[in-house]
Amino acid sequence: MFLALKEMRRAKVRFGLLISATGLLVLLILAQQAIQTGLITSFIGAIEKQSAPVLVYSVDGQRILQGSIITPALEQKIRSTEGIEKSGRIGQGTFTVKVNDDEEDSDAAIIGYTDPDLGEPDQLSAGRAARGPGEAVGSAPGFEVGDTVRVLGPDGGSRGTGEIRVVGLADDAQLQVTPTLFTGWSGYVASVKSANPDAGAILPSAIGVAPVAGLDPAALAERINDASQEADALPRQVAADESPGVAEVRQSFQVIFLLFGLVVPLVTGLFFLIITLQKSASLTLLRAVGAQSGLLVRSLMFQVVLVIGGGLAVGIALYTPLSQARLGEIKLSFDVSAVLIWSVLLLGLGLLSAVVSARRVLKIDPIEATTGEGGR
Repeated sequence: MFLALKEMRRAKVRFGLLISATGLLVLLILAQQAIQTGLITSFIGAIEKQSAPVLVYSVDGQRILQGSIITPALEQKIRSTEGIEKSGRIGQGTFTVKVNDDEEDSDAAIIGYTDPDLGEPDQLSAGRAARGPGEAVGSAPGFEVGDTVRVLGPDGGSRGTGEIRVVGLADDAQLQVTPTLFTGWSGYVASVKSANPDAGAILPSAIGVAPVAGLDPAALAERINDASQEADALPRQVAADESPGVAEVRQSFQVIFLLFGLVVPLVTGLFFLIITLQKSASLTLLRAVGAQSGLLVRSLMFQVVLVIGGGLAVGIALYTPLSQARLGEIKLSFDVSAVLIWSVLLLGLGLLSAVVSARRVLKIDPIEATTGEGGR
């Protein structure tokens, strides 16, 4: 360890630049991880946060709330399935709204439910749950407690029937990167009527169901699917993960992570290989005066740990304030599990990349110090 620290002190600039470069790469990796998580959460957060253990779409809906329509006949088949403790309607639409009489209109997704236990967010970050007519829980970011939201009609005006007051907030509960409101069924119907006065009967987009005690949600979903070929029942988390577009986003970011994950060990390995070649004469002399090859290899690996560890420290320090930022409607967050996983992975890959340099150290023959071949 003394040899490793001594060398690093003598080459402060060289090792400092490597640690800084590694830190910037770590920052890029963690920033991309935060963007991926924030983007996916903005797409499916409302599905993850709603309280129904199982969501039942129509097959034609392609697992999209707004594209799914549950007919009365299908609803009856779903409700008659054995193992359901309770069920409730869930409707969803995207509307043009005006918030607090702002000059500019905006879009909002509105989710309505007949049973608060099957559709309402299961955790609130501020305010209270919606209970009265015209009340709603809003997604944060997107809304604030006390906001008044008016659904605009087809002509851009408000008919006064779709006004909703935000009484609570739920973190990370957006749908399709759109500010989202959770309200009772009557509020949802009023919103639909405001946007489309000619709308007929308002059918649910999905049915939320809860299994009886002792029955797994996945097992209940399978029973519902067996009961009707028109039903597409999914446990809550599966419904979120298999929403259209989520898999594509994950695959795109995985390619980026793979490239970044390879760059760090390649840069580190190449650096230490060059250093080993440059100081081959010194290493040969150390072997000739009695230094064991194991000592030199341990010194090399200790330097790798210090460089990767220093880079991780720099990257995480820069990532911490960045993770509290927002990119438009996408909220970033500090992901402890991602930091730990990438720290272990990069450290392991860094040590693995130094194996070539370690093998070269082990091949040094002390006799070369007397023949002058150690520097070749």
